Amino acid sequence: MHMADALVSPAVGGIMLAASAGAIAYSAYKCKDDLDEKKIPLMGVMGAVIFAGQMINFTIPGTGSSGHIGGGILLAALLGPFPAFLTLTAVLLIQALFFADGGLLALGANIWNMGFYACLLVYPFVFKAIVKRGLTPSRITVAAIVSVVLALSLGAFSVVLETLASGITELPFMTFVGLMIPIHLAIGLVEGIVTGGILVFVYKMRPELLESSVENTKLPKNISIKKVMGTLLIFAVVVGGGLSLFASANPDGLEWAMENVAGTAELEADGDIYSSAGSIQESTAFLPDYGFKSTDGDGSAAGTSVSGIVGAGITLILAGGTGYLIYAIKRKKEKAS
Repeated sequence: MHMADALVSPAVGGIMLAASAGAIAYSAYKCKDDLDEKKIPLMGVMGAVIFAGQMINFTIPGTGSSGHIGGGILLAALLGPFPAFLTLTAVLLIQALFFADGGLLALGANIWNMGFYACLLVYPFVFKAIVKRGLTPSRITVAAIVSVVLALSLGAFSVVLETLASGITELPFMTFVGLMIPIHLAIGLVEGIVTGGILVFVYKMRPELLESSVENTKLPKNISIKKVMGTLLIFAVVVGGGLSLFASANPDGLEWAMENVAGTAELEADGDIYSSAGSIQESTAFLPDYGFKSTDGDGSAAGTSVSGIVGAGITLILAGGTGYLIYAIKRKKEKAS
């Protein structure tokens, strides 16, 4: 559901960038008090997992469309809402800058649509409400499915509102929303099942991880999460470097809806801002569309595998580094006082 720059006007792109920047700043502020230092390495590992997971598009039977995980609910359940939002922001930033996945002008909209609803709205008010009587595999699964479907639907509806506010006449509101919501309900169902499965797996390995996020408490000092992190890191490498080769070639939910409404998934936009954003992205994206740069634009298996592993590695460093930076600033202020 990564929006391209052509789907947002400069005004809407600027507003959404400001809104997302505010959410990022607030999340960083909250992390100064709420961030569990034992989960900082997990921020990096989970960032790598989500980056790799988003490379796999799964087919939605009978539609000609595909979808990929958003990852917000999964991140929030393991890290807490605010570290999760910062981690997903890192994923989307790296995708836009280094892989040309999602536009730079649309980056604020993508962060809001994929991160805000899942991490800062649905997880604290829906996921927690479902599991408040106690974490069990069945409750975790139900909470994951309901939360992911709701978060993805809110994000899909926001895409439609943003195109409407941007004056994208090729995508009439009623027709566009009539396709976006149903296809993302189907995508959300699949992602919800996957999310529930991963969370149940982690819960059986180390239940304290999910419990600490739900209760907003820190992990006990005698609890080690190295085994969980090692398992998740191996998962990220296998998915990004291997399973990504088998991703569906069908257009994702947003592209599918656009093709059915406007007849194309690649709308054109003219203007200096669009040109500048495109030029910046072209210069920074060293693996555009998750493949090696080439004159003919054809991808390769090697390019996809390298993209998955390199992208996961960069995300691990950025997401984990963000957590360490926040923690270091907090410790410095504590010592100064």
